[in-house]
Amino acid sequence: MEIKVTVKQLGRKHPILSEQKLDIACNDPKISLKHLLQLIVQQQVETFNSKSFELEDEDYAKIPSENYLNILTDTGKVGFGSIYNEKKANLQKAQENAIQAFEDGMFAVFYNDEQLENLSETIDLRLKHSFAFIRLTFLAGSYW
Repeated sequence: MEIKVTVKQLGRKHPILSEQKLDIACNDPKISLKHLLQLIVQQQVETFNSKSFELEDEDYAKIPSENYLNILTDTGKVGFGSIYNEKKANLQKAQENAIQAFEDGMFAVFYNDEQLENLSETIDLRLKHSFAFIRLTFLAGSYW
């Protein structure tokens, strides 16, 4: 089943990092938020683990063209697609981390502009609304 996901981070110049269509392995259109998070993490781990880890793919001397460099610096992240960590992601640990991060308030999930606050909340994917994941950051400061 295909879903639309937008990832945002508050307080940035360019808060929308990306809008993607993800194909998750789900046949039932009504699922819980916890199951949805597990399916999204599964899809992302499979994508990550399918990337090449061969050493000759990593350190090419790539000099970006002038127009490409401007695009990279506007997004705030300059990278050339190299993967330097050769470890494969552990699916079960990644799913546990995502659930724990949601419970700890590290990110918020919205479906059709309504916040999903409970992991057992049921979502109807037949409506084909867009999901928004907002990464939350804590403010640092002092009292005196």
